[in-house]
Amino acid sequence: MARNGADLGGEARLIDSMVPRGARILDAGCGAGRVGGRLAALGHEVTGVDLDPELIAAAGEDHPGPDWRVGDLAELDLPDRFDVIVCAGNVMTFVAPDTRAGILRRMRAHLGEQGRVAIGFGADRGYAFDDFLADATAAGLNPDVLLATWDLRPFGPGADFLVALLRAA
Repeated sequence: MARNGADLGGEARLIDSMVPRGARILDAGCGAGRVGGRLAALGHEVTGVDLDPELIAAAGEDHPGPDWRVGDLAELDLPDRFDVIVCAGNVMTFVAPDTRAGILRRMRAHLGEQGRVAIGFGADRGYAFDDFLADATAAGLNPDVLLATWDLRPFGPGADFLVALLRAA
């Protein structure tokens, strides 16, 4: 994707702009560490969680430094609270539909006092934006800003992607 000119750093740039240097960030569904690795390189304290041990191993090899952990977001139970939780890469559309609301509740439980959750995913992936926003609200997360891209384009009717910045209710 990078060879074809795709912007692979937009998620990290947005998250970095939301917090001071050294912020505690959870990369939920981190995969091979693309987003969390960039955030760590920018000076943030990053924890990444993913269900796939091979992806976590790759994250550790490619991006040493962050705390990469194998774990199920539906059972997330870390001692830490975070300034930002980022969930990029359509993660919320890949998890089992019956775990989505619980994952949002677990994210809410891991937010620091003024923390935010940033979740991005595309339309037509089996999780309607309205359903997601209803689940987020039920989990105690209120929409703060809705965007159509990680590069700050406004969300509106017909958008094919949602980046939801959520705050604790």
